[in-house]
Amino acid sequence: MRRTRGVVVAVGAAALALATTTTAHAEGRGDIRVTKTVVDHGTSVVVGTSKTIKYPIVMTIKDNSGIKGVGRVSTYNHTSGEGVAEQAGSATCVKQSATTSVCTAMMEIVPQWMAGYSTGDANTMAGTWTVNATVNANDRDYWISDGIASYKVKRAATLVTATPAERVRTGSQLKVTGKLARAHWEDLKYYGFTGQSVKLQFKKSGSSSYTTVKTVKSGTSGKLSATVTAASTGSWRWFFDGTSTTAQIISAGKTVRVGRPEMSRATFTQ
Repeated sequence: MRRTRGVVVAVGAAALALATTTTAHAEGRGDIRVTKTVVDHGTSVVVGTSKTIKYPIVMTIKDNSGIKGVGRVSTYNHTSGEGVAEQAGSATCVKQSATTSVCTAMMEIVPQWMAGYSTGDANTMAGTWTVNATVNANDRDYWISDGIASYKVKRAATLVTATPAERVRTGSQLKVTGKLARAHWEDLKYYGFTGQSVKLQFKKSGSSSYTTVKTVKSGTSGKLSATVTAASTGSWRWFFDGTSTTAQIISAGKTVRVGRPEMSRATFTQ
């Protein structure tokens, strides 16, 4: 259900490692514990402007009487206590032994709800998130676990490389351009991401990997530009390593054939 702007979840205990043993709790009784938690297979959760994002929170839970199940799972920005993720249905548990089960809660983030879940700028929800969960045992032991895992929720990014000339003369100066942008969760559009280090990479024909040729800063509206010498046939691309709040992104490679003597200087244009 969509929340209205201004609803804030209280911040729990300090977020722990991605896969960790539970040491913090709000309340509980007995020996039931979450011993390990992994969010989205250990990767960052990347949210754009339109697609609903679903991801698992997988908990290993132990109790001497066995595990009955998982109650509510909540997750939100560790600093602000704000979060748009909702639990999609009940958690499912798979028994591993008489005392241990692995339980999975599916979470979902709907970009169209982002602005309504924040008291201010929805983009500030990007960053480190924490996980809380209530777990229950067969003997009525229970544990409200705070900070059982931390992970990153990041703004999606886009990165394009301008279409190059298909053939150029050896030694020609090539101007490779492009644009880096990232999702804005308030109005659900992509805007240029300025002042970021972006690598121009080249893969020689016949090679299996790219190497970095230059690193440039994105300019106004996220625009990118670099001039290189065409020495051999191969593919050019841009590579952005991401930040703590914005996802890594790699542009598609663009192939340029080099060597025909009649070819003159070429420029890659948008």
